[in-house]
Amino acid sequence: MGIQRVAVVGASGYGGLQTLRLLSAHAAFEITYLGGERSAGRSWSEICPFLPLADELTVDSPDPDRIAAAADFAVLSLPNGLASQLVPPLLEKGVRVVDLSADYRYRSLEQWAAVYVHEARTHQRTDADLCREAVYGLPEWHGAEIAEARLVAAPGCFPTTSLLPLLPFLKQGLIETEGLIVDAKTGTSGGGRAAKEHLLLAEASESISPYGVVGHRHTSEIEQLASSVAGCPIQIQFTPHLVPMVRGLLSTVYARLRDPGLTAEDCTTVLEAVYRHHPCVRVLPVGTYPATKWAKHTNQALLSVQVDGRTGRLVLMSAVDNLMKGQAGQGVQCLNLMAGLMVSEGLPLAPFYP
Repeated sequence: MGIQRVAVVGASGYGGLQTLRLLSAHAAFEITYLGGERSAGRSWSEICPFLPLADELTVDSPDPDRIAAAADFAVLSLPNGLASQLVPPLLEKGVRVVDLSADYRYRSLEQWAAVYVHEARTHQRTDADLCREAVYGLPEWHGAEIAEARLVAAPGCFPTTSLLPLLPFLKQGLIETEGLIVDAKTGTSGGGRAAKEHLLLAEASESISPYGVVGHRHTSEIEQLASSVAGCPIQIQFTPHLVPMVRGLLSTVYARLRDPGLTAEDCTTVLEAVYRHHPCVRVLPVGTYPATKWAKHTNQALLSVQVDGRTGRLVLMSAVDNLMKGQAGQGVQCLNLMAGLMVSEGLPLAPFYP
């Protein structure tokens, strides 16, 4: 098949930087275009001397014609609302796209606009057909569709850590569909690279704080796929928390078992059976609970399960590096599938501990 040419747009943000780090060491891909508005006209070595690329590239103001001339694939790591301005012309010119934003994660444009109200007011969209076409980029559940897709919407870190442990139990009808709770903790890099007061060291250090307690944007995204897999409407109580670390995300999911006689060993077997052929998911033994440091700089999701026999409640735990399996690494997984490669090609799976 040969080397595949890739454009990375939004190259200097955290998602773009992580994507470039992975692709620069990937034997099957060549980075041939860098795009970004804030850095347009500057050489890459000037912007990020700590991440040298094989070829000296200058960051370009994103232009569909120049992207199409330079690349077969494009990874878009842009703020919500911006990717949808580039995707239609890129697809028309034959460029296959992995979008790391939320622009195509919803099956309907109306639902996206209802969740991303500010972005919908700022960016006019008429691409409802592409919302229906886009494949939700969770490789462990949509691998075959991703391989054939023109447009993949890679999910973010919160949906990934919530859905990977939850979906097998919804699929098999092993849990009640009401009363589902997701409690999640994330590092500050999940807020992006742009300066924000609450992410300053003096604000975030030595503190844990909840945010988006009711109606967080990712709630409806999680519910969309959960409902599709369960075959009925699913509502989830989702609460994220900011914790004083740079990278990492841990989600704890609570559900009630339909059969209170199921043990933690039984439920671990369920996860092992579903993910036995998926190298980017590792199921931990009963009694071993995931730590974010174990997943740091890797593209693995670490899953664990426990059962509270007193209440019949299932406790699912999931840890990822939010910039890897929760963002850029998952995007590269999708690229691998689209290019006909092994899903984990070029992705680190062994922990860089400590």
